[in-house]
Amino acid sequence: MSSTPAPVRKALKSQYHAALKMLEQTIENCPDPLWADSTPTNPYWLVAYHALFFTHLYLVQNEAAFRPWEKHRPGYQSMEQSREKKPYSKAELLEYCGFCTDMIDQAIDTLDLDHPESGFSWYQVPKLEHQLVNIRHLQHHTAQLADRLRNADGLGTRWVKNG
Repeated sequence: MSSTPAPVRKALKSQYHAALKMLEQTIENCPDPLWADSTPTNPYWLVAYHALFFTHLYLVQNEAAFRPWEKHRPGYQSMEQSREKKPYSKAELLEYCGFCTDMIDQAIDTLDLDHPESGFSWYQVPKLEHQLVNIRHLQHHTAQLADRLRNADGLGTRWVKNG
């Protein structure tokens, strides 16, 4: 049995839910011309997909436990060669956002947060720290998208305190 205190799990769940609500806002509010704009190095939709993919991936205990989303396209999680990729629609990424949101509570309840390794060969940190990094990664990309919205159309992203 994990020795991670219940308040830590509760806080992780709350912050994941809040972060995903903010990402959902940026997806919903993105004007169509900005969605697939090829001017930035990585189009808006791809930054959103990348954030969702890694949120999903790192909410499982390890690489072996991961099962990609049913609409995953191999290689799309990477922001390399972004101009060659067919965009996901807003509806698809809102669906994926919902998928990730729906898995949070059970995932956090079942993760071994005391494990000394993240479970991913390319990321050498303890599992609890890995969850904090995952939330930070999600917020980093959400902030990028919120900034694009503000610059393109003056649209703000509402701060979500907790989930």
